[in-house]
Amino acid sequence: MNDRTVVYSTYYNPMEANIIKAKLEDSGFACFLADENVATLNPLYNQAIGGVKLIVFERDVEAINALLAEDNSLAFESSDEIVGEEESAEDKTVCEKCGSTNVGYGMATDKKYSIWATILAFLTLTTPIKANKCHHCYDCGYEFE
Repeated sequence: MNDRTVVYSTYYNPMEANIIKAKLEDSGFACFLADENVATLNPLYNQAIGGVKLIVFERDVEAINALLAEDNSLAFESSDEIVGEEESAEDKTVCEKCGSTNVGYGMATDKKYSIWATILAFLTLTTPIKANKCHHCYDCGYEFE
C-alpha cells in the first residue's frame, strides 16, 4: 500500500482549513493540518510559512477531488436569498440631504470629538477616548444624527 502523504492544499484562513478537514474526516478520509497553530497564534507569519497545509494520503487524492467537486454545501448564499437578516425598506435610514439609503452608522469624521474632549486632550496632551457617532451617507458624504 502507498502510505505516502502529500500536501493537498494550502489555506491562508485557518477556519477554512478546519472546515475542509472536518468535511474530509466525516467522509472517512484520514487527514491533518500542518502549521495551523503558528498561523492562528501569529497571523503575520502566515505568508512566511506558506499558510495552513492540509495533508492527506496520496492514495486518497482522486476520491477527495471527487468529493469536494460535488460538494455544494460550502457555497455561500446570495444576499437575495437571505431572509430576516437584512433590514426591510421601511426600516432603512435615509440621508437628509440627498435621500439615499446607502447610509451607515459609525464614528463621525467631521465633528469627531466634542469641545470638552478636545480641551481635555489639549490639557493632558493625550488623544480623546470617546468619539462622537453619527449616520454617514456614502453617496454624498453628509453626516447627520
